[in-house]
Amino acid sequence: MTTSVETVRAKQSLGARIVEKLGGGLVRVFLIVVGLFWLVPTIGLLVSSLRSPEDIGASGWWEVFTQPAQLTADSYQKLLENSDITHSIVNTVLITVPATVLVVVIGSLAGYAFAWMEFPGRDWWFLGVVGLLVVPVQVALIPIAELFGKVGLFGSVLGVILFHVGFGLPFAVFLLRNFFAEIPRELLEAARLDGAGELRLFVRVVMPLGGPAIASLGIFQFLWVWNDMLVALVFTNADSQPITVALQTQVRQFGNNIDVLAPGAFISMVIPLAVFFAFQRQFVSGVMAGAVK
Repeated sequence: MTTSVETVRAKQSLGARIVEKLGGGLVRVFLIVVGLFWLVPTIGLLVSSLRSPEDIGASGWWEVFTQPAQLTADSYQKLLENSDITHSIVNTVLITVPATVLVVVIGSLAGYAFAWMEFPGRDWWFLGVVGLLVVPVQVALIPIAELFGKVGLFGSVLGVILFHVGFGLPFAVFLLRNFFAEIPRELLEAARLDGAGELRLFVRVVMPLGGPAIASLGIFQFLWVWNDMLVALVFTNADSQPITVALQTQVRQFGNNIDVLAPGAFISMVIPLAVFFAFQRQFVSGVMAGAVK
């Protein structure tokens, strides 16, 4: 037994032997250091949002560790008093949540239909969906803006939602169809033998098994819509603009308006992070529930 172990170790590469000698402790320390470096911009933005404009202009944000008296919540108070920013945060939620939910629901239903239901032209329709993946957003901005202008949706929250849903669905259908197609046929046939219809089969069997893909799609769609600026800049007005456009407007109007920009940018960034970590547990649970052996 000892001889076989030594033979296996002898066949290992130099890098593998070094990693084995170092053990997992040093690797964890290295990953923690990398993670801390990755968080430095976020920490800097948080600290800047808690400093006065005078302190920000006089020294770097790291000075707060030697002068903690600089920390103040006045910038966040000014932010809450800025009706443009607070209204834009509400608009961002009103745009992002429906756009994410609609893409996940419609994409799941369409993905299941393309994977397991028979209907005329199914493969050709799916090829059309795949072809839409290569259409860039920039190409459709002007034509859809003209269409929304004719039907009265230009400059409204609903118009932005419909645009994001339309461009999010091709990827959603493609991703979920390929994932659902890997579900063992025996499971679906057993459910049908038990009397399950297509809707019950989708809700009780396909959705739990598709948890990993659905959770990933929801996270990606939420982050894409929340951080979007191009579509919002084209299709919104002063009453419907999200936080990304509102912050850009503050820069244009007031120049170095750091006491509003810093806390606004931090809130705009921390909410997607919170959503990601909140859905991460469900993502892992979906992976465990969807494991088929």
